[in-house]
Order: sequence, then structure tokens, then C-alpha cells
Amino acid sequence: MEQSAVSAQMLEDLFARRDEGYGDFICKLTPGLDRSKVIGVRMPQLRQLAKSYASMPIEALAPFLDDLPHQYYEQNIIHGLLISAQKDYDFTLHLLERYLPFVSNWAECDLLSPRSFKLKVHRERLLSDIPRWMESPLPYIKRFGILQLMNHFLDADFDPAQLQWVAAERMDHYYVRMGVAWYFATALAKQWDAALAIIESRTLEKWTHNKSIQKAIESYRVSPEHKEVLRSLRQ
Repeated sequence: MEQSAVSAQMLEDLFARRDEGYGDFICKLTPGLDRSKVIGVRMPQLRQLAKSYASMPIEALAPFLDDLPHQYYEQNIIHGLLISAQKDYDFTLHLLERYLPFVSNWAECDLLSPRSFKLKVHRERLLSDIPRWMESPLPYIKRFGILQLMNHFLDADFDPAQLQWVAAERMDHYYVRMGVAWYFATALAKQWDAALAIIESRTLEKWTHNKSIQKAIESYRVSPEHKEVLRSLRQ
């Protein structure tokens, strides 16, 4: 396959798997997504396609990775999966910096799970990069930063000071606020004492405070005793 043909071949592969009904379903789940930009390909098929493209030399993928913004939602999903598959931290970061400004919905954002971020050797670098994402004026870059802090720093590498990074967030955007609530619900499951102190102090704005409690109460990882405590802290 010639380099210039990668994007065309990908579109051919995507349209060969088109499911109009599934495209309608995706749009219902993803507010703001333009139906004309959704082909309608199921996630297992997208993952399979991304895996096949990930086996190609990165030089061959460059025309697709550089072709931003993409025309279709599914191209963005494959782009995110290809970024997530990379092993080198610096190259992953390079690809993310190019791609993140074009992420325009929660599905594209939350799909990103860079393989290199999971390596212990990169933990300090990742922690230094997260605040930059969280300070972005773009909501889905900000949400991406919050989710990376949630995914990688609520276990052995947890520092209570990190809770304040998220608690200080005040962007009035539904999916940023939901990201904050998701973070605190997860923190209540993993780091109860430290997270509870934030909830008890009512540091979060009211909607996010109550949503954090709601999501924690819905979680199987939070004990019944802790759920009772949280119910008493609703505003």
C-alpha cells in the first residue's frame, strides 16, 4: 500500500462495515456529534481495523496521522487507538499534541489510553505533563488530563495534593464537570480518607459535589458504610 493511499484505504474499510442503525445509536450516546460525520462502525470492528493498521510502519501511517481534522468520527477513533498503541513516550506525546485539539466529544477523549503512560519508568514525566492538559482552555484536553490523573495516580503513586488540582477546576462545561465528578467518585473508592476530606469541606461546586457523591454511591467499589456517610453529605 502506498503511503498516499492509507487514508483512502481506511475509508474503504470503514464504509465496508457501515451500519446505519448503529450510527444513529452512536449519535444518541454522543451529544453534539454530527450525524453526517458518523459512518456507523461498531467498536470491535474499529479495534480490529486499528490493530491491523498499527502493524504497519509508522512512516506509512504518517499521511493519515497528519491529516487533521479528519472527516469522520470513526477516523478519529482509529487515530486515538493508534496513538494508544505506541510504546515510545516522546512519540506518543508528539502525536497527542497534534491530535488533542481536534477531539470534540467524550467518546474520542475517553478512548485514549496511551500504552506508554502505563510504564512505571514514565510516571514522573506523565505527572509533570498532566497539569498542562488540565490548564488547557479546550474542554476535552482538560478532561483528558483529569482522566489521566484518575487512571494513573490514585493507587501507589497517589499524593493527596493531586485532589486539589481537580477540586480547583471550575470550567462550566458538562463533560469537564462530569470528569471531575468521575475522578472524585473513583478517589472515594480508592483513597477514602483523603477524598472524603474534600467532600466534607464542600470545596467542589454544588452540582459536581452531588454528582461525585451520586457516582460513588452507584459504585460497587465503595462500601455500604461509606455510602451512608456520603448520603449524609449531599447538598
